[in-house]
Amino acid sequence: MTSKRSLQLPMVTAIAVFSMAATASAGTITYSTNAAGTEFVSPMNGLTLDSSSGLTATLTFEPDADIAIGVPSNINFGIFTLACAECSTEETESAFFAAFTFDLVITDESDGATGEFVGASAGGTVASNSSTITVHWSPVVLGPGSTGAMTGDFNLTGFEITSPSRIVAPNSGANVGETTVQGDINSGDVIRQVPEAGTFTMIGAALIGLGLLRRRRLFGK
Repeated sequence: MTSKRSLQLPMVTAIAVFSMAATASAGTITYSTNAAGTEFVSPMNGLTLDSSSGLTATLTFEPDADIAIGVPSNINFGIFTLACAECSTEETESAFFAAFTFDLVITDESDGATGEFVGASAGGTVASNSSTITVHWSPVVLGPGSTGAMTGDFNLTGFEITSPSRIVAPNSGANVGETTVQGDINSGDVIRQVPEAGTFTMIGAALIGLGLLRRRRLFGK
């Protein structure tokens, strides 16, 4: 007589294989942040914001283009760079930035959708070794589906931005004056991922084995 242990083995195999298929990776998503509309919008200076104090101080943004990355992953949306050659540690030689807003357009090239993070800052004072500028983002999540979409549909993809972005001093940071706008990308298809053809074959073979063992148990063959 076939033991319960032998009978259970194919069933366990089938469940395990199906579980692996259901939690398969979502693959790769390609996105960019260099679309028209990624810019300082108030005041309207394109991708460069000039100090309002008279000193030569600028805050610029470098967007990303065509980044292909696996899902889920930590990502960045671009880099702010703060520069002030005339600034010193003295208050009399520091720059001042008035309040501003910044639009960051996300293009999800894989899903054919776009969305926008809006950054708002109260501005702040900048010396050579300090900065009080902080950018707060809203919304903090784009996708999945039509959530936060300006055009198209993000489908199962979601982009999340880390808020706030604290702009480092002109002489600080891993790369001097650079602040990376960080976030992550996720997918909601962990359960709904469709197994590949090879996976279906493995599942079928396991179920056939289960059927044969059950037949032998019932008919003694």
